[in-house]
Amino acid sequence: MNWLWTLIIGAIAGWLAGTLVKGRGFGLIVDIIVGIIGALIGGWLFGRLSMPLGGLLGQLVMATVGAVILLVIIKAIKSA
Repeated sequence: MNWLWTLIIGAIAGWLAGTLVKGRGFGLIVDIIVGIIGALIGGWLFGRLSMPLGGLLGQLVMATVGAVILLVIIKAIKSA
């Protein structure tokens, strides 16, 4: 069941990040991948800042922030 929640949160976070950075999502599979990688980045970042967020909403916020950071970095590398 945890994998199902991971995929759902990843899809939502990836879509939100794509919408914030690009103006639209990337499609379900890429949104899930971006969201899961974003969750890793967000979890690491919020942990380093000693700001752990709990619960489903906290996980979604961390994943979305991490995914936005990931997309901004990728966008900067592509435009350089």
